Amino acid sequence: MRDNKERRLIIDLKGIKKRFFEGTENEIEVLKGIDLQVYEGEFVSIVGASGSGKSTLMNIIGALDRASEGSYLLDGVDINQADDNELSHIRNKKIGFVFQTYNLIPRISALKNVERPMLYAKVPGAERTERAKELLKLVGMEDRMKHNPDELSGGQKQRVAIARAMANHPAILLADEPTGALDSKTGRLIMDIFHQLNREQGITVVLITHHMNEAEHADRVIVMNDGLVVMDGKPREVFTRKKELEDIGLAVPDTVSLLFSLREAGMDVPVDAITVEECADVIAKNFT
Repeated sequence: MRDNKERRLIIDLKGIKKRFFEGTENEIEVLKGIDLQVYEGEFVSIVGASGSGKSTLMNIIGALDRASEGSYLLDGVDINQADDNELSHIRNKKIGFVFQTYNLIPRISALKNVERPMLYAKVPGAERTERAKELLKLVGMEDRMKHNPDELSGGQKQRVAIARAMANHPAILLADEPTGALDSKTGRLIMDIFHQLNREQGITVVLITHHMNEAEHADRVIVMNDGLVVMDGKPREVFTRKKELEDIGLAVPDTVSLLFSLREAGMDVPVDAITVEECADVIAKNFT
C-alpha cells in the first residue's frame, strides 16, 4: 500500500465532540475530542465495547448526525457547513452504508434494491440496471437478482446490501456491525467480500465492530473507550496489548489469546502472530 502522503485524505476529523441533551441537567458528552484521519484505500476497523462511543462516531462519519464541536472534512467537503439537503446528497454519493439489519426494501427485488440509490442520483434507467447487475455479480448474487429479500438468506441479503452500498461509486464503505445477525461461517464470507473490494477495487472501508477477530486483517485498528480513541495502530501493535484491551472490555483475537496462553505455559512464542496461518506456523516450530 502507498504511503499516506501519496494518497487522498478521505476522512478528516479534528476535535470531534458530541453532546446530547445540551443545556439541560441531563447533558452528557459521548464523544470527548476525537481526532481521526482515514486515507484512500485504507481498511480501518473501529472497535470498542458497548458504550464506548463507536456507534455515535459512526453516525458522525456517516453524516447521519452532526458533531457538537470540532471539524469534519469528508473527501474534501466541509460537513459542518452542509445543510440538510446537501447532507442527503453527500450520503447518497459519497458514503456506501452497510448495516447489521440489511435495510433492504422488502417489496422489490435484489436488482431493484441495488438500483435504488442510483435512481435517487438520477442515473438513467439502462445505466443503473447494468451497473446493478455488475455489482450483484461482483458479490456472487447474479443468480438471485430477481428474488425479493424475503426469499434470501441473511448472508445473501447482506451481499445485496454491499452491492447497493457500491452503487454510486462512494468514497467510503461504512459498515456497522455487518456480521452481527449472521452465523460465524457466513460472517467470514461477508468479511471476505469487504477485503476483496478493498484489495481489488481500492475501496476505502471503515468497519465498526466489537468482534476483534474481524479486525485482524485491517490496515489499522482504532480502539475506543469512554468517548476517546485510546489506541490506533496496526493489528499486530494493538493486539499485543492484551491486558489493556481486556481492562476496557475487549478480547484479543482467538489466535493471539492462544499464543499468550502458550507463552504463559512456558513456550517461547511471539504474541504478534495474529493470523491463523502464522499461529499454526509458530506452534509447529515449537513441536519440531
